[in-house]
Amino acid sequence: MNITLSTTPAATTKTGTLVLGAFADGTFPGTTQAIDDASGGKLATIVKRGDLDAKTGSTLLIPDLPGVAAERVLLVALGKRAELDEKAYRTALAAAGKALASGVAESAAVTLAELDVPNRDAAWRLRTAARLLADAAYVFDAPRKEPLSKRGANAVTLLGIESRAEHALAVAQGLAVAEGMALTKDLGNHGGNVCNPAYMAHTASALGKEFGFEVEVLERADMEKLGMHSALSVGRASLSPCKFIVMKYSGGGSAKPIVLVGKGMTFDTGGVSLKPSANLDEMKYDMSGGGTVIGMFKTVARLKLPLNLIGLVMAVENMPGGNASRPGDVVRSMAGITIEILNTDAEGRLVLCDALTYAERFDPACTIDLATLTGACVIALGAHASGLYANDAALAAELLAAGQGSGDRAWQMPLWDDYQPQLKSNFADMSNLGGPAAGSITAALFLSHFAKKYKWAHLDIAGTASVSGDAKGATGRPVPLLAEFLLARAAG
Repeated sequence: MNITLSTTPAATTKTGTLVLGAFADGTFPGTTQAIDDASGGKLATIVKRGDLDAKTGSTLLIPDLPGVAAERVLLVALGKRAELDEKAYRTALAAAGKALASGVAESAAVTLAELDVPNRDAAWRLRTAARLLADAAYVFDAPRKEPLSKRGANAVTLLGIESRAEHALAVAQGLAVAEGMALTKDLGNHGGNVCNPAYMAHTASALGKEFGFEVEVLERADMEKLGMHSALSVGRASLSPCKFIVMKYSGGGSAKPIVLVGKGMTFDTGGVSLKPSANLDEMKYDMSGGGTVIGMFKTVARLKLPLNLIGLVMAVENMPGGNASRPGDVVRSMAGITIEILNTDAEGRLVLCDALTYAERFDPACTIDLATLTGACVIALGAHASGLYANDAALAAELLAAGQGSGDRAWQMPLWDDYQPQLKSNFADMSNLGGPAAGSITAALFLSHFAKKYKWAHLDIAGTASVSGDAKGATGRPVPLLAEFLLARAAG
């Protein structure tokens, strides 16, 4: 999507769709009021008779409005004027983006970025607008006999804000975040027969060639030499060999790198501890942590951020078979810690622990791992917030603030030693399962044993990386949260 800025009066802007906001009490923001005046009060009449639902995000398409050059006007409900906040702003933009993406107009002019959002400046409003409008236009290029006809606006003008350098940068940032989200979604939406470990490695390598950063793919033999027996135990029954993807973006000089670690479980059957068949197709999304890391590298490289970033993706497929791990097996991790496998479906922590140990060699400023790790996190937080665990309070605070700023929120969970006895094993240093109680917490505690040498945070994205039902698909989360975090770090 191409998004530009303009201060041309909305009434004289020639475009397919002009997007305007309206408050629940029937009053209008400045530009909408000017359009209403130009139309002879037509908008006020429409709103007063109830054609536009007052609920935030409701929309009404009005063709051939008198007094404007646009072919049609899209009126978006903003809710109560006194309650216009970040959430209402994002809701209105998302609704506008959805309507534009499904409409016939190929161009649009949007006035919502001029709204006064408390405690947020113009750059934030523009970055948010660009990201949400571009993300709303995302369509997965699914293999079909007949391709879908293309619809929607691909050229959008944000009206009412000057095209200064910081504003143009904000738009570019929003578009880059949406681009990273799109790649993350594409990887998740492909079936496991397409997006296997080799496909993830190829995608990362192609991205490195496109943007000029280093990508190394470690094969099974390389992983065996490193002692990554925990990770290898998960993928050994699959015909798709494990791949350990190491991405290195160098834009920050001599600064310590930030390390992102992603769970790339391209399909998770549960192994010998076989999952129930219901909704098993959605286990293709179990690589969303790894997909997020690859998507983030596209965003960071597109913006040429002045920081150093390492991406570690453990790409593995968990299948049953004659060579599969069994409950009761004991494996040795790269860190030397032995692990009793009580359940082969608690596999994400088995691959992440070796990647977290590998991260030590980079002497990171901090390490953040991303994983669709536990169903327990979905029970605890649903689809609204990712679970956040951290061994450093300042890092946790940064990520929570980034979640609030982006709308891609996280909620901090306890990482207390009180839960540690649940991981006790009679036959190894620890087990890979803590039982049904506090399952997301014990999974995070397991990982914490392998992240003691640096500042570390863990995001359990099992409930946020994809959605079910009619809108089934990958969400691209937590790319917005991480982008907000990295943009803040890059700004110093």
